[in-house]
Amino acid sequence: QAQVVESGGGSVQAGDSLRLSCTPSGSGFSFHGVGWYRRVPGKPREPVAAIDRGDITNIPDSVKGRFTASMDNAGNTVYLQMNGLKPEDTAVYYCAAKDLLGESYNTDDYDYWGQGTQVTVSS
Repeated sequence: QAQVVESGGGSVQAGDSLRLSCTPSGSGFSFHGVGWYRRVPGKPREPVAAIDRGDITNIPDSVKGRFTASMDNAGNTVYLQMNGLKPEDTAVYYCAAKDLLGESYNTDDYDYWGQGTQVTVSS
């Protein structure tokens, strides 16, 4: 069964950087479109990046200039580079993948979701 797995979360200080990775798990499964989201308890899930196999990337204004997304050529790993982290970036970060090409912030477009990785930023 196809799945996605996030890694790279942790606890850092404000101003630090982290790079999250998302990899597919399952035979013959490679990425076509991937979204990164984050969730803080009590708040709705928030998109932070969307990228597709054609290297088209969307970053919402809330994190633009600090977060970037990239995908390796084989579609095997997607990265979320987070720079200049702030305490308000503290959240569980999720990777989601979809079978169709194209980037999207619409959670309904995604077929596979990871378990999430915790990012904690201290002031």
